[in-house]
Amino acid sequence: MYSLETLANFLGWCSLLNIGLLLFSTLLLSLAMRPLANIHSKLFGIDKSSLPMAYFRYLANYKLLMLVFNLVPYIALRIVL
Repeated sequence: MYSLETLANFLGWCSLLNIGLLLFSTLLLSLAMRPLANIHSKLFGIDKSSLPMAYFRYLANYKLLMLVFNLVPYIALRIVL
């Protein structure tokens, strides 16, 4: 069985990696929207005009899940410890 300190460290690293991935995804979508939209529209058969909203929804959902499952539990454990 792991200690609360180990769990807090694990959640801290998960949060850091997820924040990095979120920043990378945001940067990539900001800088390469048109080429990515071309690829995704052909690959998934989605209209190019609806892809920016899908990208925004992806980033919003990822951020929300990262906050709920990584960052908030990490902060709560750090407060308790």
